[in-house]
Amino acid sequence: MDEVLAEVGPRLKRIRQQRNCTLVALSETTGISVSTLSRLESGQRKPSLELLLPIAHAHQVPLDELVGAPPVGDPRVRLKPVRHGDSVVVPLTQQPGGLQAYKMVIGTTKNRPDPRTHEGYEWLYVLAGKLRLVLADHDVILKVGEAAEFDTRLPHWFGSTGDAPVEILSLFGPQGERMHVRAKPRGD
Repeated sequence: MDEVLAEVGPRLKRIRQQRNCTLVALSETTGISVSTLSRLESGQRKPSLELLLPIAHAHQVPLDELVGAPPVGDPRVRLKPVRHGDSVVVPLTQQPGGLQAYKMVIGTTKNRPDPRTHEGYEWLYVLAGKLRLVLADHDVILKVGEAAEFDTRLPHWFGSTGDAPVEILSLFGPQGERMHVRAKPRGD
């Protein structure tokens, strides 16, 4: 907190100078005395809302920008992308075991099928681009909005068509759990 407060003065001065505004002009606009503004900028006076709000209004900047407020805590899990060559995998679930969710952006270099098998069940949904899916004897292209699901004990591979990257969501159940997904609500 002390670091944030210590930077307010220099930030106030920098913003004022970027706008080619003098202390006298800012004083006239805000009703705050020149000496108070000068002490705020030099750090000799602690900032308060009563002083900062009129300054933010005069400069037409959000209060957060004026004081350099730290980011507000986010209750969501921070996603940590993992890069594999020109592809990026973002794990969306953090708990081990059970269903796992991933967002993937698969680059154009992953375009040669290399089918594998393993335990599990997978569901894929194409967000952008075109996904090539090789599943046993099938070789299909999925477009935006299309989904596929399959038992991963079948030889399978998926990647880019090679023309452009593809962005997908993937749900994977390591023990073979099937996904229960409805694309449209049922009519009454």
